[in-house]
Amino acid sequence: MSETSQIILGICVLILVYVLTRRFHGWKIKRAYMFIIKDLKRLEAFDPSSAVLLSYAKRGLFQMGTRDYRPNALEHLVAGDIVGRADSGGYYLKNKDVGSLDSQ
Repeated sequence: MSETSQIILGICVLILVYVLTRRFHGWKIKRAYMFIIKDLKRLEAFDPSSAVLLSYAKRGLFQMGTRDYRPNALEHLVAGDIVGRADSGGYYLKNKDVGSLDSQ
């Protein structure tokens, strides 16, 4: 195999690894979205008066183990106006009918 072929193959492998990594992180964040929505439905937090504090809402200063995507997902859901934040610091689901995020 010539040197040029090796360089091209190496670049293709790097691109493939990059794409797969992005897909993996997208899959993990989508799972975190669904976890948060199901958790808020289970706790019946549908308006500011029933808002609940979520233990995973804040990032830990010293995190051990695998990466937790839930704080980032919660920020995205609040920014996307799917989840609301009450004055008490709790979170609630703005739309009870939110089922799946496949269409978004």
